[in-house]
Amino acid sequence: MTDANPTFDEWLQQGYEKGFCSPPVCPDHDGIPMTFAEEQIAETEGEVCVHIVRLYQEDSEREAVERNHPPTIWRAKNLGW
Repeated sequence: MTDANPTFDEWLQQGYEKGFCSPPVCPDHDGIPMTFAEEQIAETEGEVCVHIVRLYQEDSEREAVERNHPPTIWRAKNLGW
């Protein structure tokens, strides 16, 4: 990636290549990306907190999620975003 203004896909690929994120997966169809140890905890204790980052294809999608999912708003505010 040499472009000063990368596309969304290039930006995401760069994050993956640098080890900052997984590729996009669907928790319903692919499962939540977890280590074996985390899976064992989930099976025995019933819960593991895995942070999810929602990827938006356009602003209207982000706005619709924010209207429907209050934690999206307050988590960002708690981080100072």
